[in-house]
Amino acid sequence: MQKDPDSSIVETCFAVIYTPSRRRKRFPENCVTVVASKEEALADALQKKDCYAAQVMGPSRSSEGFRLYYLINWL
Repeated sequence: MQKDPDSSIVETCFAVIYTPSRRRKRFPENCVTVVASKEEALADALQKKDCYAAQVMGPSRSSEGFRLYYLINWL
């Protein structure tokens, strides 16, 4: 079963986030790669510049119409 990208259901998941700085708490969809596990996120982040493993919640549609992921914690 494929997930509806415009669904209002927000999920917690592991991801690799591309960001030059880890100060932000929300990230646009195009900077976030959702992965299957914590271990996969950590391994993928080590291989890429300016990428960090994290646990996120999302995607959620912002008031401006963007789809965002919200940081729960860095791994």
